[in-house]
Amino acid sequence: MVINKRKINPEDDLGFGPQPVIKNQPLMNKDGSPNVKRIGLSFFNTANNYHTLITMSWTRFWVVVISGYLIVNIIFAFIYTSIGPNSLDGTSSHTSFEHFMDAFFFSAQTMSTVGYGHISPRGMTTNSVAALESMMGLLAFALATGLLYGRFSRPSAQIIYSKNILIAPYKDTGRGVMFRLANRRRNMLIDLEIEIIFSYNETVDGKTVRRFYPLELERSKVSVLTLNWTVVHQLDENSPMFDMTKDDLTKSEAGFAILLRAFDDTFSQTVHSRTQYQAHDMIWGAKFKPVFDRDETGRIVLDISKISDHLPFELEKTEVS
Repeated sequence: MVINKRKINPEDDLGFGPQPVIKNQPLMNKDGSPNVKRIGLSFFNTANNYHTLITMSWTRFWVVVISGYLIVNIIFAFIYTSIGPNSLDGTSSHTSFEHFMDAFFFSAQTMSTVGYGHISPRGMTTNSVAALESMMGLLAFALATGLLYGRFSRPSAQIIYSKNILIAPYKDTGRGVMFRLANRRRNMLIDLEIEIIFSYNETVDGKTVRRFYPLELERSKVSVLTLNWTVVHQLDENSPMFDMTKDDLTKSEAGFAILLRAFDDTFSQTVHSRTQYQAHDMIWGAKFKPVFDRDETGRIVLDISKISDHLPFELEKTEVS
């Protein structure tokens, strides 16, 4: 395995330095987040709570919100129940469970300040608890409103990448490393710029280190992402991958870090997208299928679901494989 040493750039190490990849653990996850497990933080550390709630998936967010809502109401329902069976006026419960459910729904009404008037607190203790809960409810709903606004207003790029990265024919006699991407949203992305950092493990003086090489691209910038974009790195004499075989890439646990920057015309802000391909994501001898067609009126139709579709293609035997 011969590498063009002129292509190395110690500044393109993605913050990992010479740390090698072991057991096929990528440096970055598919969603672009670093594959690093953090420990040593205090259990009560709240520094990242807001960031976590803003960036987590919508499914997890709603699970957290609904779970928190139910837990708080259950706690207050226990408090109302523990005060006594006559702590609430207007109830018609005959069993402990019915009394608990009345207390639960009264708690939900108090927290949201709905107050239907059917059930009301009795006594100083119950009224004090209800007053405290109503104040907490106002604060909680204000916080939830801020989180929802933050999640909706936060600019982000929704880029879909092809599942695999291909070794495909390029021009007449060459070959190239290729993958495709497209915009999931209907908004306009302009001034896109992409960078690919190729990395692999190398043994130096008996020690395994990680090497990083920025790959030269056929086109690293586009003005507007209207359809899809096939990103190509040509495997010529100037490529650090020129003499590497499929086995070389697999044994060295090679990877490709994809870094994309674009200007979102909707938010008038720069957005970023990242992903990672590993050696096992590479398909040698294939080419992408067309991802768009035309309808009966001649209008171009882009099918995002076909972004990963490809066909096998036999490469020239005279080329490196």
